Amino acid sequence: MVIIENVNKTFGTKHVLKDISAKLYKGKCNFIIGASGGGKSVLMKCMVGLLTPETGSITFDGRDFLKLNYNEKISVRKDIGMLFQNTALFDSLSVEENVAFPLRMFTDFSEEQIIERVNFCLSRVNLVNLNKLFPSNISGGQKKRVGIARAIALNPKYLFCDEPNSGLDPLTSRVIDELITDITKEYNITTIINTHDMKSLFVMGENIIFIHQGQKWWEGEKAEIRPSGNKELLAFMEASEF
Repeated sequence: MVIIENVNKTFGTKHVLKDISAKLYKGKCNFIIGASGGGKSVLMKCMVGLLTPETGSITFDGRDFLKLNYNEKISVRKDIGMLFQNTALFDSLSVEENVAFPLRMFTDFSEEQIIERVNFCLSRVNLVNLNKLFPSNISGGQKKRVGIARAIALNPKYLFCDEPNSGLDPLTSRVIDELITDITKEYNITTIINTHDMKSLFVMGENIIFIHQGQKWWEGEKAEIRPSGNKELLAFMEASEF
């Protein structure tokens, strides 16, 4: 579980995150939704350590990330897998080398162990025999799956997904949704998804946090959205083809 308590983040005079508290649950697909510029991306960056909030705490299974020293933060980061919006694959590295990258950086595995783990992760996302291809040689959906394979290479406890369906057609988006859901359940991961894709939310969302103008405006389950009566939430959903 990840617990966020009273997090505030400012940029100059702009108060972007305003006293946000929330819980993100293990073994569930936790969604962070909200309009562009509302603060949800900043919240995710604070959670993974790319930004530091001025106040508050972000606790990973009892470890307050903001109070840890450098080496302790590295330990937490090893437990985090990240799927970036644009996949962030290294164009100059093959599929195999991309997935192997975190293993070479954070483990003392032998080359044989690394390749074995790479092949397992690629098979888990239904990509076989693509090891030697480069990102320019594969489709957008395949790039996303390579990104997922790299994200799970270190057996993460926490999986952060930033707009995982961005740029994908509807059928490929559903494949990615099913894959993320399956991996979350199979490995009992705390999965956090930042997205505008409301179709994905209603397929796989279990715990939902709505950020509005820098504040947590609503939190609950997808079945509670329609009867919530929350005007801002309902307006956002309707604008997103709710």
